[in-house]
Amino acid sequence: MTASRAGEVRMAGAGGRWVLFATVLGSGMVLLDGTAVNVALPRIGADLGAGLADLQWAVSGYLLTLAGFILLGGSLGDRFGRRRVFVIGVLWFSLASALCGIAPNATLLVAARALQGVGGALLAPGSLAIIQAVFHPDDRAAAVGVWAGLGGVAGAVGPVLGGWLVGGPGWRWVFLINLPLAALTVAVALRHVPETRDEAAVGRFDLPGALLAALTLGALTYALTSAATAPAAAGAAGAGSVLLGVAFVLVERRAPEPMMPLRLFSSRLFSVVNVVTVLIYGALGGVSFFLVLQLQTTARFSPLLAGTALLPLTVLMLVFSARAARLGSRIGPRLPLTVGPLVAAAGVLLMLRIGPGASYAVDVLPAGIVLGAGMTLLVAPLTATVLESVEVSRAGTASGVNNAAARTGGLIAVAALPALVGLSGSQYRSPHEVDPAFRGAMAVCAGLLLAAGATAWLAIRPAAPDRESMDAVCAPCTSLSAPPPAADRGLSDSG
Repeated sequence: MTASRAGEVRMAGAGGRWVLFATVLGSGMVLLDGTAVNVALPRIGADLGAGLADLQWAVSGYLLTLAGFILLGGSLGDRFGRRRVFVIGVLWFSLASALCGIAPNATLLVAARALQGVGGALLAPGSLAIIQAVFHPDDRAAAVGVWAGLGGVAGAVGPVLGGWLVGGPGWRWVFLINLPLAALTVAVALRHVPETRDEAAVGRFDLPGALLAALTLGALTYALTSAATAPAAAGAAGAGSVLLGVAFVLVERRAPEPMMPLRLFSSRLFSVVNVVTVLIYGALGGVSFFLVLQLQTTARFSPLLAGTALLPLTVLMLVFSARAARLGSRIGPRLPLTVGPLVAAAGVLLMLRIGPGASYAVDVLPAGIVLGAGMTLLVAPLTATVLESVEVSRAGTASGVNNAAARTGGLIAVAALPALVGLSGSQYRSPHEVDPAFRGAMAVCAGLLLAAGATAWLAIRPAAPDRESMDAVCAPCTSLSAPPPAADRGLSDSG
């Protein structure tokens, strides 16, 4: 298949099925890995003799580089070829996964996880951009729907597969399983996916902006992670993150083609929705991190059973997100973005029932269902509102910024919450230490969701978005760690 087929691939043909196979497998690999790793954290810590800060960095290192470079990854694909950058991202991600799988200590694991994030930043934006660019216009919506639905299945399978691997061949296979998946993805992409690029993409890349974004987040993460154990160093890192953040704003203001155009934030609605996004996904990040500790350390669940804890959330989003999108199209975003976080907060508070001797059916499942119901209500309207808050020509960039905001919220929560609730060192191995810390963390996460709902109610008052806009984003609303993958890039920027 050649580049001349770009824009002509049909869903009904073998070419369309191969393109979907490659893009779903590539993006699904990232989703699967991102959701499976949390389940493996307690075993990783025990095997490597790692402290809680090391486990935090095993999550944060990945989110840090992914959030910092994901917009740059989309720009590289537009310029040099979406398939080329997608394949490079898959190879990079798989090599970093191999390093994670053979890491002899926590330091090397954290470094490899950071490299994984870079690979994900190259891979994730290209997945949807390829679909947008190569499929015939009449088939694009259907292709996006199939891609999103199967990607959601990968996100749902991730924790369960991760739990099975951790309890069976071992936690290293959570990473090593990516190698055959990546090899298959690359083979299919090179053989069956046409190359596309944006011929109008000219000018310089905003590499200084990407580096400053990553350094700012890195310094902030270090400050939050080390606040309890090294307050002087944490203070210096915090001050450094402020200076780096100021430098980032100055660079973005003066860059001819900034990674994050600051004029987007002249839209009050865009700014407010991104604040809501940080709060919501900060809460989700905290829940995902602490829940697996509580289930495996305090409730003594197996890794496999712990991996099913948030499965109801993904299933509900897969089944009902399209209906929630249609509801939002009729009533506007204000009510869903208020009620959704409140319902999700109730689900988080129900998790306070999880403790020693907890029952999955009585204590875990109801909380997961209520949390899932809240997230199902809010995710599609959240993404649609981001797209509606800016001009159409900036929709791809705006949704990419929103995706980065979501990952940043999770990054900050994982870095800050343990110190905030008094958990550090090797205490994560003790049920008597984890239980009260978990309860404090769930209270904070519920508070973040309540704050998100209050912010939406007080600050969001736009007209109801049209049905076409909501339907365009309803299908991909299945990601647990960030807004729909469509937000990475390319929804409106395909060439």
